[in-house]
Amino acid sequence: MNFGSLFFVNSLLLGVGLAMDAFSVSLANGLNEPKMRQFKSLSIAGTFGVFQGVMPLLGWFVVCTAAEVFESFRKFIPWIALILLCWIGGSMLKEGIRGNDEETAVRLTPAALFTQGIATSIDALSVGFTISEYGFVMALVCSLLIAAVTFVICLTGLKLGRTVGSKLSGKATVLGGIILIGIGIEIFIKALI
Repeated sequence: MNFGSLFFVNSLLLGVGLAMDAFSVSLANGLNEPKMRQFKSLSIAGTFGVFQGVMPLLGWFVVCTAAEVFESFRKFIPWIALILLCWIGGSMLKEGIRGNDEETAVRLTPAALFTQGIATSIDALSVGFTISEYGFVMALVCSLLIAAVTFVICLTGLKLGRTVGSKLSGKATVLGGIILIGIGIEIFIKALI
C-alpha cells in the first residue's frame, strides 16, 4: 500500500471508529464539569488523542515482533476496559448520588484521565493487526491521523457535554457515571459477540 487517497480515507475512518468511546467519555467529562476551562478541554482531548494514536502503533509493533504474545493478551482487553470504566463510572455515580454540600462537580484528576485514556484506547491495540502490512512510516502517519481525528472528536464531545451539563446541573455527575459504565459494558459485550 502507498500514500494514496485510499490510505488517508481509511486512516481517517479508522480514527472516527476508534474515537467513539473517547467521544462518549469526553461527553461524560463535559457533563460532569460544565465550567471546564479551555486548557483543560485541550488537555483531555489531547490525552485521548495521544492514547488513540499510540495504541495502534504499539499494536503494529507487537504484530511485527511478537504476535503470539499479543494474541494471548487480546482476550483480556474487554475485561480491562469493563473494569476500568465501571470503576470510574461507579465513583462518579457514588459522588453524584451522595451529592456535595456545595454545588461543585467532582473534578477529573490526572490519574482518572490517564485511566480513561487507557480504558478507551486499549481496544485500539488490535488495529495493529489491520495495519501490519504498512511500513513504519505509514503506520506512524496512520496513527497520527487517528490521534488528530480523536482530538477533534473529543473536543466536540467536551463542548457538547459542557453545554448540556450546565443545563442539568446536579444530575450531570450521575449521568456521566451511567455513560461510562454503559461504555464499559458495550465494549465488553461487543468483544463477546
